[in-house]
Amino acid sequence: MPDLNAAKPAPEIDRLRQIIRRHDYLYYVLDKPEILDSEYDKLFRQLESLEKAHPELITSDSPTQRVGGKPLDKFGQVAHALPMLSLSNAFERGEILEFDSRIRRGLGTAEQIDYVVEPKYDGIAVQLVYENGMLASGSTRGDGYVGEDITANVRTIKAIPLKLIPNGMLGSADVLDVRGEIFMNRADFDELNRSRDELGLPAFANPRNATAGSVRQLDPKVTAQRPLKFIAHGVGRVEGQLPSRHWEILSNMAEAGLPASLQNSKLCAGISEVLDHYDYLKNIRPDLPYEIDGAVIKVDSLELQDLLGIKTRSPRWALAYKFQPLQTTTVIQRIDVNVGRTGALTPVAIMAPVSVGGVTVTRATLHNQDEVDRKNVREGDTVLIQRAGDVIPEIVEVIPDLRPENSLPYRIPDHCPVCGAEAVRLEGQAAKRCVNVSCPARLKETVRHFASRGAMDIEGLGTKLIEQLVDRGLVKNPADLYYLDKPTLMSLERMAEKSAANILTALNNSRKTSVDRFLYSLGIPLVGEHIARLLMEEYGDIEALAVKSPEEMRQIPGIGPEVSQSVSAFCHELKNREMLERLTNAGVIPIPLKIPQRDNAPLLNKLFVFTGTINIPRDEAKRMVEAAGGKVTGSVSKKTDFVVAGADPGSKLDKAQQFGVKVINEHQFRQLLE
Repeated sequence: MPDLNAAKPAPEIDRLRQIIRRHDYLYYVLDKPEILDSEYDKLFRQLESLEKAHPELITSDSPTQRVGGKPLDKFGQVAHALPMLSLSNAFERGEILEFDSRIRRGLGTAEQIDYVVEPKYDGIAVQLVYENGMLASGSTRGDGYVGEDITANVRTIKAIPLKLIPNGMLGSADVLDVRGEIFMNRADFDELNRSRDELGLPAFANPRNATAGSVRQLDPKVTAQRPLKFIAHGVGRVEGQLPSRHWEILSNMAEAGLPASLQNSKLCAGISEVLDHYDYLKNIRPDLPYEIDGAVIKVDSLELQDLLGIKTRSPRWALAYKFQPLQTTTVIQRIDVNVGRTGALTPVAIMAPVSVGGVTVTRATLHNQDEVDRKNVREGDTVLIQRAGDVIPEIVEVIPDLRPENSLPYRIPDHCPVCGAEAVRLEGQAAKRCVNVSCPARLKETVRHFASRGAMDIEGLGTKLIEQLVDRGLVKNPADLYYLDKPTLMSLERMAEKSAANILTALNNSRKTSVDRFLYSLGIPLVGEHIARLLMEEYGDIEALAVKSPEEMRQIPGIGPEVSQSVSAFCHELKNREMLERLTNAGVIPIPLKIPQRDNAPLLNKLFVFTGTINIPRDEAKRMVEAAGGKVTGSVSKKTDFVVAGADPGSKLDKAQQFGVKVINEHQFRQLLE
């Protein structure tokens, strides 16, 4: 670790930032990491520690500043210095030949034209503005002239550099408008939808839809959790030197540290090479990790682009050559059920193999019972399928005339197909879930969550180690962690005696933790840190909670029917009760919360909601309320006692007035505490 008290920490901070930026570029842009994730994390923690000790040295371009800032009430608007034009589309080969003829007629030449052909990424068009090499703003295309200000969100995307490398003409420009696409890889999209299924949230229709929803989040922390990528494919305003050709612009952007659209792009001499490269892109399309829906053809020479000009809202010198949509029919042979890492049961249609655009498709997710019922999908049905967004397999509709006479509606089973435990669907949730946290299908995620920092905080128990423990059958539920010994741990890969001793020490230290952290560590669906604290403030321990009915739990402000049903289902599952008993026998002793007594709790049981900007950090204000016996929630209801309104209050103030809840300012709030 660096010396946090060093007299001149600035050089070390700058060195760490340069190292981290380089590895971000290698990992997120070039996909060629040189160090392990653990080594990267160590560098990042060193930088965080130094900046925490010397906050006056924190700069906006530091890698630690990607995620932060309060959620927005709404997006502002950004006027583009140069319009962000859309492209005209073509679908037939003859249209491309006519495009080339029109270009040459417009230029008055019979000579062949040099074109650049790039994959047409199926994402969201954005503009990034760099001033003196620093990311100053990010915005959507909007109407082409004015877009939405998404600066806080684009700063969270690690493929987007906060600071350019001062290489080449563009890297040294005083002002540089970078045009590009934010998108999502197919595998990341699948994983995001699986997570949403398990949480009972509606699935995104395709990666583009997911990207659009992620970019337009008012809270940048939500955007930061989404697996977004970025590709730069052009420029707008440039104050500085500008290359003379589009291909050189792409190369210049890459030299400046931007992920430029060079991979699978080609500089083509004449329209014949353009058509050949289009065919190439169409052939490799199924194997690409991301979606493309065509090819973009651009005149390479910027001088010729200027001569050709624009027509209304699209340039004359560029065209999008789109792929045809991909659909076919097949038969559903059976419907299987997958169990996700949070226990969600997801029906999956297993279909007779069929080729869709050169890709053999055999499976399609049906998401949940509501989706099965909406489309009325049954085993034996003949269905029309497509690759949603031209890539992800999706059942479009059933063909009723070809349905077998003896077919029956499909129902997701009431018991987990993996462990046999009860599977329940909570009120207000789309997913049916296995309530056994020790279910083998969800065990690795259960153990990882149990050991995480906000839960039992078992230092050193990382993902790779958990995978080994579960795969070898050494841990079948979180309680088994406390029965491990040094010889067992040393038998694992890359586990020396000192490392094993450190793990055992961390396990021993975690035996005494607060009861709310313990409840949170159990991974009960919908029970986060705040809900766990509310429940334990009310009941004190797990034993008291376990005998409460959902109706009794709902009497606690902030506890709704979904949470109460989830907790009740967890507590009534035999395998969960057995795990809790083993944890107790292993010496895991949750410490009760210190709840203020009536005689020294001026705000006992008072319910607060904050809105707008106040001079007290929200976390600190929440601690002040809780220390005085009160509680803080995020939404206003008739049970709310006080709404503390600061500058620029949001809709919560309107709800408070609607419900007749008392509204106070920051000064009055401080008086209440006194």
